[in-house]
Amino acid sequence: MEENQGVKLLGFWVSPYVLRVKWALKLKGIEYEYIEEDVFNKSPLLLKLNPVKGQVPVLVHDGKPIPESIVILEYIDEVWKHSPLLPQDPYERANSRFWAKFAAEKLQAYAWEALCSRGEDHERAINASMEALEKMEKELNGKKFFGGDKIGFVDLVAGFISYQLPVYEEIVSMKILDSSKFPAITNWINNFLNHPLIKEELPPKHKMLAYFSNRRNVILVQNSSNK
Repeated sequence: MEENQGVKLLGFWVSPYVLRVKWALKLKGIEYEYIEEDVFNKSPLLLKLNPVKGQVPVLVHDGKPIPESIVILEYIDEVWKHSPLLPQDPYERANSRFWAKFAAEKLQAYAWEALCSRGEDHERAINASMEALEKMEKELNGKKFFGGDKIGFVDLVAGFISYQLPVYEEIVSMKILDSSKFPAITNWINNFLNHPLIKEELPPKHKMLAYFSNRRNVILVQNSSNK
């Protein structure tokens, strides 16, 4: 198909934002060229393709760059209409967008804060993360995936819960993903991680532990120096 021509993805190996785009492309069966970026030493190509933020991911389709992971997911779904990520019903589409936004702006942000803080801020972020998980637990409501019987838009955006949040927990010896409190989320994680296309794109755990431990230390030092 002509639409499959010239698909490139600029990314960074450990970025959950990049990974959700990789998963979407895999689920759609779209071949693409992957270009690894050093986000701490940004290439001229990245700055040219995303001059506003200079961040990954950037999808390039027929020479046209699209930044921001959630925007990219919607673009992919609109261009390659087979195996849809978003529901066809307008209300259900809106609901999926809401929960994707919630996962990204609430749970993901709180979990990162829990990793990169101490004391009262750390405890507050843990509690906020668990409160966000409680809401997502109710939304699952016995479904295999947030998208129903198959992986969809919300699952891809919330995918960091399955593989990255446990890494955060291990680094700082905290517990957010309690299987007794979140049985639906726990089942969802198992279903999500056992999908072959998801599993084959996961970053190595030992590399994530080293990377996020280092990032945490850098951020804690920066925060201390700014006080």
